[in-house]
Amino acid sequence: MSQPRDEILRQIGACPQWDIIVIGGGATGLGAAVEAASRGYKTLLLEAHDFAKGTSSRSTKLVHGGVRYLQQGNLKLVLEALRERGRMLRNAPHLAHRRAFIVPAYALWQLPFYGIGLTLYDLLAGRERLGHSRLLSRGGVLDALPNLQPRNLQGGILYYDGQFDDARFAIALLRTLFDQGGLALNYAPVTRMLKTNGRVSGVNAEDTETGETLELSAKIVINATGIFSDAIRQLDDDAAPAMVTASQGTHVVLPASFLPGDSALMIPRTADGRVLFAIPWHGRVLVGTTDDPVPQPEIEPRSMAQEREFLKAHIQRFLARRPEPHEILSVWSGQRPLVRSGQASKTAAISRDHTVLISASGLVTIVGGKWTTYRKMAEDTIDRAAPLAALPRVLSRTGNLPLHGAPRNREALGDPALLDQCAWQQVYGSDLPALRALAAEQAELGELLHPAFPFRRAEVIWAVRHEMARCLEDVLARRTRALFLDARASVEAAPTAASLMARELRKDAQWEREQLIAYSKLAEQYTWSG
Repeated sequence: MSQPRDEILRQIGACPQWDIIVIGGGATGLGAAVEAASRGYKTLLLEAHDFAKGTSSRSTKLVHGGVRYLQQGNLKLVLEALRERGRMLRNAPHLAHRRAFIVPAYALWQLPFYGIGLTLYDLLAGRERLGHSRLLSRGGVLDALPNLQPRNLQGGILYYDGQFDDARFAIALLRTLFDQGGLALNYAPVTRMLKTNGRVSGVNAEDTETGETLELSAKIVINATGIFSDAIRQLDDDAAPAMVTASQGTHVVLPASFLPGDSALMIPRTADGRVLFAIPWHGRVLVGTTDDPVPQPEIEPRSMAQEREFLKAHIQRFLARRPEPHEILSVWSGQRPLVRSGQASKTAAISRDHTVLISASGLVTIVGGKWTTYRKMAEDTIDRAAPLAALPRVLSRTGNLPLHGAPRNREALGDPALLDQCAWQQVYGSDLPALRALAAEQAELGELLHPAFPFRRAEVIWAVRHEMARCLEDVLARRTRALFLDARASVEAAPTAASLMARELRKDAQWEREQLIAYSKLAEQYTWSG
């Protein structure tokens, strides 16, 4: 996919009717669009902002069955997620990797309790198991996690789960959609539902770059907007009752010295019942997450004081070191779309299972779920939507569909020892030779964007040409992960990135200035303030 935006708009305008229009460019929408296009349906995806701008770039970066759900007794969700975990690792080995996790035990009873639970986790995975869990001695735990709080440590349990880069996975899905013959457009919010004889028959969307309205006809429309699902449902029916509640999770990013080594830390139950992770990620340590209800969804949520205090206290408690403000490289929040439950008083207790809802006028809404089960959610959604649109019956093909960039074998990615470490350039997979060729065209393109990051200047050009990046934030937050890895350093990298983008997009100096002002303001929200 290297069509410029003008060419994509031309193709959209040339289509008199789509089989399926998907609203929402996060994990759920991209998954549904790939599912539809891979079955041969004429598919268009519309995203109001940038792909994975919301929840889908703000996860804990886990591909997992869910130990928490095992504790809740939701074996169906765990089994489904473990199957999908295996598919994610097979279909996108350049983006999803195995990671060793250690659960420390600070009381003797925890060793058999967690040991039995994680053995069951292995058994449920069956052939999709990533490795055997096993008990570790106190010394074995400290060898793997030397910065762990040693006081009262009795030992621990090692188990294996998956890890990935969420925003880069979303971009791989985007490019897979184009590979399968579908189209997508970002910065194109849906403003109105079109109806014929009381049935949804298309949408109006705005191209925010030109201000033009796109009137688009479709046999079926799918609402896959996550935390904003209710807003789209109310475009269809202004009396539609709310069905989504949002839960906010906040993460902090620390230098690798806080958790040296390759193993991740998992605390299955903090004092208030939450699960806490500390995970190596792109040369840093990611710590999270919180789980707090929020009154309304936000596209750019801010961390709350109690969330920051919770994370700071638990970093000190379990990593035996209090981070100084300058050591907190980034802090960011994401909001999960949960299907409302009258029985659950805490969002942590609400199921992450998904729901497909069909309105009286035929709008299909998919809500709930989690990144790991995105493909199964998409399969279920298209299975429901296709008959409503009288589309030919085609079975799902995505279970064994390699995503864009997936190499033919793991060895093609390079040193196998690096695969579990998520080495940055591997996220491009089979596109890496083309990216390196681009970097070789001009000496400056091979240079680092900033000394704090592994990203090269050529990646800015690549993001514009091949990954639909339209503004500075798209590149620094989601095509690279600079904003999430080190907010202050990303601001220092911004002028170089903006200059490269302006040249590629043929923008003037005023555009550059506006981009830098907007980005600096955004990055302030990712800088630790308490």
